[in-house]
Amino acid sequence: MAKLILIRHGRSEWNDLGLWTGWNDIPLNDTGRAEARRAATEMRDIQIDKAYVSDLSRAQETLEIIKKELNLTNIPTVVSPAIKERSYGDLAGKNKWKVKEEFGDDQFLKWRRSWDYPIPNGETLKNVYERVVPYFEKEILPELKAGKNILVSAHGNSLRAFIKHLEKISEDLITSLEVGTGEVYIYTIDEQGNVTDKEIRATNEAKHNV
Repeated sequence: MAKLILIRHGRSEWNDLGLWTGWNDIPLNDTGRAEARRAATEMRDIQIDKAYVSDLSRAQETLEIIKKELNLTNIPTVVSPAIKERSYGDLAGKNKWKVKEEFGDDQFLKWRRSWDYPIPNGETLKNVYERVVPYFEKEILPELKAGKNILVSAHGNSLRAFIKHLEKISEDLITSLEVGTGEVYIYTIDEQGNVTDKEIRATNEAKHNV
């Protein structure tokens, strides 16, 4: 059995400002660094053999804090844009709550949480899923089947894509899934690549505001 550990990066300045971040490369703030350290304490009981991280700095800084806290600075680490955040296109950099006020709840929720509702010049969650899952199956799943414990440091929407695939969540129900900053999802994976157990650690009650 192997462990797949998924962590969403800690809070950034744009999270605090309520701005859609997407592919903008915004670093962690002090709260986000503290969330990364807290997450590290929640995975001390797991030996981590390899890490995968998106090419955005907030995910990389989260991973580096975890590696430092757990004395894992030398583990193999792969950086990939395949697991980066969703592109928010024309909404990137705009305040979520002002957009909600301007366009109404229905439109806001379609842009923010729907499976396949397009953002102008951006990605849907379906688009994110279509790059995350093939990468997972080609690059990460073979490592898990070989018994290696894998840590993935990524983003709210790329992790929603991972979780949809792992838990076989429907397109309708995936709209209600939110992963908080600094939250840790731990899956036990058997030799055939099947999920046999799931645990959530370092839960973040403020997840609905980021």
